[in-house]
Amino acid sequence: MWDLGVNPLELVARTTVIYVLFFGALRLSGKREIGQFTLFDLALVLLVANALQPAMTGADQSVLGGAIILATIFILNRLVAEARVRIPFVRRVLEFKSTTIGRDGRWLKAEFARQGIDLGDADAALRQHGLERVEQMKLATLEEDGSISIVAADDGAPVEVHRRNRRYRRSRL
Repeated sequence: MWDLGVNPLELVARTTVIYVLFFGALRLSGKREIGQFTLFDLALVLLVANALQPAMTGADQSVLGGAIILATIFILNRLVAEARVRIPFVRRVLEFKSTTIGRDGRWLKAEFARQGIDLGDADAALRQHGLERVEQMKLATLEEDGSISIVAADDGAPVEVHRRNRRYRRSRL
């Protein structure tokens, strides 16, 4: 239970490589995938975690090995967070830029294709921002976090945002 089956430095190296590869895959998947976490995304994360676990642990199944991997993941996460704040190049690599997806009452279909957005997502964002039709929209932006922000056409002021909490919903009786 406590005896390491793999050298501790190898566990750290394996975990670091997997962390970097996984982070890169998330970055390449696009901001819309990160912003809208669906049931399919949850299944993907669980399957990926299950598939990557042996690559990190190797032959080791000890509690100590698990603790080393856990500490490595948290340390790497903290280092990446610090680097993102302090180093502009890292920030540019890790963060997405916002993208205009609609302007003056019309959707920019080419951006929909590039960003992996479907019309249903965009129409849902309109409704969440209190608009009924796309013609009521002055500007629609796919934000860095994958959310869609909308500016109403009438006065140019942002419409009050009604964010859905996808994780916890109150049932109405």
